[in-house]
Amino acid sequence: MTDNMIEKKLQTVNDLLGNQVDCKIAREILNVLEIKCPDELLKNLRIYSDVLPIGVLDDPYTVEQRYLHFIWDAFANSVLNLMVDFYIPFKRMIAAKLFKKCGNNFICDVNVSFNFGHRIAVGDNVFFNRNVYIDSKGGLEVGDSVGITEDVMIFTHSHSEAQHTERSYAPVVIKDFAKIYSRSIILPGVTIGEQALVAANSVVTKDVPPNTLVAGSPARIIRERKNDGLMREDLEHYWFHNGEFQR
Repeated sequence: MTDNMIEKKLQTVNDLLGNQVDCKIAREILNVLEIKCPDELLKNLRIYSDVLPIGVLDDPYTVEQRYLHFIWDAFANSVLNLMVDFYIPFKRMIAAKLFKKCGNNFICDVNVSFNFGHRIAVGDNVFFNRNVYIDSKGGLEVGDSVGITEDVMIFTHSHSEAQHTERSYAPVVIKDFAKIYSRSIILPGVTIGEQALVAANSVVTKDVPPNTLVAGSPARIIRERKNDGLMREDLEHYWFHNGEFQR
């Protein structure tokens, strides 16, 4: 696919997203993505989040949000999801309309999944790497220039041991310039401080102070971040070569 073809498809999607996304607009976006879906299934669409308790009782998707979520998930199985020049700007467009907040230069790699996009807020220059899973029922707030790497899981709800139907919800907050490394698990109610690092394979059960490195299961403070006195933008949280997609 040529650059011109990619640009034309992206512009078409952007124009369509300027409308209220209903069944008709969703169908047109799927057509651009070359994804087939029978009209009757699309008209009567229910997704996984529609049967979750918070989605039924407390904060259900609007019609538009439901279609946007469906498009996000359907896109994961498309050929275009293998083309970086298409999928990064495409996901930015969807996130800008679906998320509670989506800042500039959002980069989302393949196989990133979540259950309630409208409970996710991300700042500028945020990077979600491959296979990130976000349980956003309780809310997720991500600051600027945060990196969340491969296979990280973030949870914002839990259940009583005595009665599974007794649920609790607590937001996760990740402050500016923090980085969460591969296969870590963040549990409900945790705040990860500015410039903090979470080492790979950690299970974070309590707040992480700013500018520290935590590791282990449960995670504990190992030391301060070795930032050589650099702060915020000087840490150069660029996710790709030469800051690609962060211009």
